[in-house]
Amino acid sequence: MVDLRSFLRENSDRVRQIAEPLSVDQDITALQHVIENEIVQPVFEIAKPLLRDGRVSPIPVVTNLCADRSLMAKVLGFTDHRNAAMAMAGLIAKPIPTVTVARDNAPVQELVLKGDDASLFNLPVLRQHALDAGHYLTAGHCTMVDRDSGTDNTAIQRCLVKGPRLTSILPYPGSHNARNVESFWRHDEPCPVAIWIGHHPAVVIGSQAKLAYPQTHWGVAGGFAREALRLVPSISHGDRIMVPADAEIVIEGFIPAHRLEADGPFGEYTGYFGEQVIAPVIEVTCITRRENAIYHDIGAGLPDHLVPDNMGMEAKIYSMVKSVAPSLANVHVPYSGRRFHANLQFNKPPAGEVRDALTSALSYRRLRAAFAVDQDIDIFDDSSMMWAISTRVQWGRDQILIDGLTHPALDPSKPLGVSTVTKTGIDATLPSAPHGMPAPTLPILSASAQSEAKARAILKR
Repeated sequence: MVDLRSFLRENSDRVRQIAEPLSVDQDITALQHVIENEIVQPVFEIAKPLLRDGRVSPIPVVTNLCADRSLMAKVLGFTDHRNAAMAMAGLIAKPIPTVTVARDNAPVQELVLKGDDASLFNLPVLRQHALDAGHYLTAGHCTMVDRDSGTDNTAIQRCLVKGPRLTSILPYPGSHNARNVESFWRHDEPCPVAIWIGHHPAVVIGSQAKLAYPQTHWGVAGGFAREALRLVPSISHGDRIMVPADAEIVIEGFIPAHRLEADGPFGEYTGYFGEQVIAPVIEVTCITRRENAIYHDIGAGLPDHLVPDNMGMEAKIYSMVKSVAPSLANVHVPYSGRRFHANLQFNKPPAGEVRDALTSALSYRRLRAAFAVDQDIDIFDDSSMMWAISTRVQWGRDQILIDGLTHPALDPSKPLGVSTVTKTGIDATLPSAPHGMPAPTLPILSASAQSEAKARAILKR
């Protein structure tokens, strides 16, 4: 059975225990800022988080859980994180049906807290950055249903704790959960919601897979975990909204119809603070949790936030583009480009196919730019990508611009009130070679294999 604690046990060599008390106001997130650019990222477990009133929380905090790509690849059963696009696309296509368990077999419902006992102030919810409006649930997987079909959807949404039993919730316009909220609000009805926190990284990543609407994430999450996900009916909503039985904490409630309140500013994945907006709110009806619960936090705008989601984007883009460009070999969404850039690698593409692929990739809402290169370029290395763009591109010949495409509202370059953007595709592949002839390019600098072997031997001494 997979859960958060089984992952921590099995990867204890990657967990850094922090024994000294740290405030939930910025101190914990500062750990992630300090190591942001390190190649190997540890998981942090803070034993004594200090609540906003100065008390030591009995609930420890785990953060930086998904920051290391190589570790996440290992967790998902891949031999190399560079294979994520193809491997994750394959897992998404092979969901594992869920199993339902009774409440007495669901660790997440060991404690059921209602009324004044269901206080969000008793959870070590972090205020991560200096200009954040307050303390945010950042690893809260918000599960809702489409009113008409009853199909559930799960997504991570930022939730500002506004009171002991009140949070905001920001499902971005056009997102699946925004559609779910609207499906209830059209009938002037409150939208039921359950927010689950803390699970095995395979379940966390599988729950962020990019699926069609309406389409449940539960089977895909089980596929990523390589076993059936155990679900239990929520206390407030019954089997209308199921929750993972092996999660750490669940916050249940309703989103009252048409009620909007201020949310933000908040540090976002772009690396900038998102502006203050109006957003729906959640009225909390109950909190369930394990007796010895662990609180999971995601460092917004940091590798912990971007790595798992970008891996999911790679699988989505690979599936979209491969159908129109069989020569596509791999896809990478680099951390340096946040969620706005994708690197596409091709194996001897025929004339015109790269442009077909770039156009297909740019139809994905999150992307603003796509870069195409050959297999001799390392799409996981920014320096290698910039070399290809600098030496293999003629801007008048190899750049395509497409106007009027949709892009997330959080794009900091978009003028206020503008809803569409111009996207670009850059073809940095080599010109197609005549039949039977080598590609028309200059030789790449290198020494002889014998000399390089000699140099490596000397440097190892």
